[in-house]
Amino acid sequence: MELYLATRNGVWLAHNRAGIWQTEARGLNGRTVTSIIAREGVILAGTTEGIFRSDDLGASWYAQSNGLTEKYVRWLAYHPDISDLEFAGTEPAALFVSRDGGENWVERPEVAELRDQHGWWLPYSPEAGCVRGFAFHGQHAFAAVEVGGLLCSDDGGDSWQLADGSDGRPEFGTPAAGLIHPDVHSIVVHPSSHNLLYAPTGGGFYHSNNGGVSWQPLYGNCYVRAVWVNPANSQEIVLGVAENAGGRNGRIEHTTDGGQTWQPLTETQPRNMVERFVQVDDQLFAVMSSGALWHTPLPTQTWIEILPTITKIEAACQM
Repeated sequence: MELYLATRNGVWLAHNRAGIWQTEARGLNGRTVTSIIAREGVILAGTTEGIFRSDDLGASWYAQSNGLTEKYVRWLAYHPDISDLEFAGTEPAALFVSRDGGENWVERPEVAELRDQHGWWLPYSPEAGCVRGFAFHGQHAFAAVEVGGLLCSDDGGDSWQLADGSDGRPEFGTPAAGLIHPDVHSIVVHPSSHNLLYAPTGGGFYHSNNGGVSWQPLYGNCYVRAVWVNPANSQEIVLGVAENAGGRNGRIEHTTDGGQTWQPLTETQPRNMVERFVQVDDQLFAVMSSGALWHTPLPTQTWIEILPTITKIEAACQM
């Protein structure tokens, strides 16, 4: 098993051979790498200074930001069914699409228009919000906006609008019935249907069974940034929960009945929570707000920290 790790000091390669993890630096030293994706022999790394590409497994890198007018990249994703179709979300909130494997990026201007119209913002930055999560199911695409709500596309990412159950107004507090909390941190669509959506937010964990037209909280009174939903069973969900943005009493919880009941899987952390879940084959990884990497085999849920010598991890992926 091999993992590419985006960190606040470049990219690292971690590989597990005979149960022993080893690491090596793979470039972009000194750069804050916020996101990373890899497929078909190409690695794209999003940084606070644009996007970089490697065609030789990270041995060398070159800038790949043509058309990227906002350089602070918060999230990279590729469409799982369409080769060379990539997406970038930035801070301030803007959305860019590449249809040539990242060589050229085209902004979707309607996203910035919605940002300016509704006054999207961030509680920790002077910038106007950010796009920090994508999910895809055929021609249906979704993007999470902090603080702004949920975007959707019905044409494979060519055009975007607010989901019906998201009003775009960045107002904290309990949203009206059927609406999603506007502080959306990530989005997951279940492989079985584009109608099954799961959204961690700053005001709880939300679920939609009609493609984002309406939402119901599955876990209220919590702050959550990441969720894993079993691709083979939508009733099994692993959630990274905390009490606030600082990760107070952060923990990993688990449900096998679609969110009716939850069981803790880890001890609470004073100031630490899950930022991202990453599944690789039958292994699940959690990137923590502390910069650490946690791991469990599936289907068991026995979480441990791995790779303690690599710090300030922001994201992970497999080639």
